[in-house]
Amino acid sequence: MKKRFFKLLAKLNKLLLPSFSKRQLDLAKAKKWQLAIIGWRAYVTRNALE
Repeated sequence: MKKRFFKLLAKLNKLLLPSFSKRQLDLAKAKKWQLAIIGWRAYVTRNALE
């Protein structure tokens, strides 16, 4: 149940949130909200894969 929820959430993230890797964003120059999105996407991806 938990894994299915995170897989669905990962698909929604992919559709709705921007991809900073495609923009080649430098993490040292990233703003706080950009770091928050990167952290959120990493958290969801990690839980979807477990």
